[in-house]
Amino acid sequence: MVGRSSEESGNDGSSISDEDLRAFLRESEWGAPDSAPKEPSACARMVTERLRRQDSRGEAPQPWRGGPDPGARRRRRQVWPFLGVALALCALAVSLKPSLLPGDPLGPGGPKGVTVTPLPAETAAPTAAPAPAPKEVPTLDRPFAGSPALGWADGEAGIVPPAAKAVGSVPKERVAEALRLTKELLIAANLDPGTLRGERPEAALALLDPGQPHLLDDLNGFLRSPDEDHDPLGLFSRFDPAEVRLVGGVVKTRGRMTVGKGKYAGVAVHADYTFVYPVSRADGSTEVTRTIVRRSLDAELPDPARYDVTPGRLTLVTYNGDFGNDACDVDDGFLHPRFPSAEATAPPPTGPAKDPYDRSRSFEEGLSDCATSTRV
Repeated sequence: MVGRSSEESGNDGSSISDEDLRAFLRESEWGAPDSAPKEPSACARMVTERLRRQDSRGEAPQPWRGGPDPGARRRRRQVWPFLGVALALCALAVSLKPSLLPGDPLGPGGPKGVTVTPLPAETAAPTAAPAPAPKEVPTLDRPFAGSPALGWADGEAGIVPPAAKAVGSVPKERVAEALRLTKELLIAANLDPGTLRGERPEAALALLDPGQPHLLDDLNGFLRSPDEDHDPLGLFSRFDPAEVRLVGGVVKTRGRMTVGKGKYAGVAVHADYTFVYPVSRADGSTEVTRTIVRRSLDAELPDPARYDVTPGRLTLVTYNGDFGNDACDVDDGFLHPRFPSAEATAPPPTGPAKDPYDRSRSFEEGLSDCATSTRV
């Protein structure tokens, strides 16, 4: 059998040594260096004849102890070049379009070659403004490029209510209902596609208690005939579809809710959220800019034993909006983003400079008329 040692076979010339056979196999595969073709030696003829007899008897040759399979080595040389080409093509495709990777790890507007770590939910007021983002121009494919909001959550995923707990005599279940309704109001007023397109915000209005004096009448009047003193933007984020369109379908969201005892013997929820809207002109221009809206509201579920309230509806106590990169000289009930290409001809802002991404400032500190946004 192949692999037997010369000690086992004897030295009568009927077999070859391990060393000779190893050399023979090596030379058979790779060829002896610097040698011309030769007539097979007696040793080679002997091994060939032995293998032929084993084959005729149906015996498989035993592999050499601890040595590589020459046939397997030849097969690898044939497969790896093709596999290498396939891997190279895959790497090229991913570099050109990172979103081909499952889950699109860069996210909408993610910088090429930069991994953006999503921020955890905000549970307390930040102590400082977000760090400066890389100087990048937003595009249709990357609408959040250069924005501190790149690591913020997408849409309603950024509205994370705290765990519901009983507040005084108000049971946990009623607190949970107040948090749920407040979240639904924020979504309907600031993220609903129809609301953003300037349509009537029916879903948001349906969450408000119709028995609350003047509230729905006032909001309906603001939507019908907006002006400087009757502005629906205080509660709703709305764009004129004839002027701009949302880019990418994603709004970045960050903020928090807190719960306490209400004015009307019920549970009160305070919400403070910032929404970042990437937009382009409706005329087909590829220029992209962003408008930033910080929204504050206080809602309550009064004690139904003491007040005449509608079940499943919120009482809206206060609400307001603060806007970054919005033309402040138009009062038609829509947000009007300022585009860099039009800055030369647009009326300049007259208020103080402010960072619309700075959530460390109290909401009241950030409020100002016609402020200059330090970044968009």
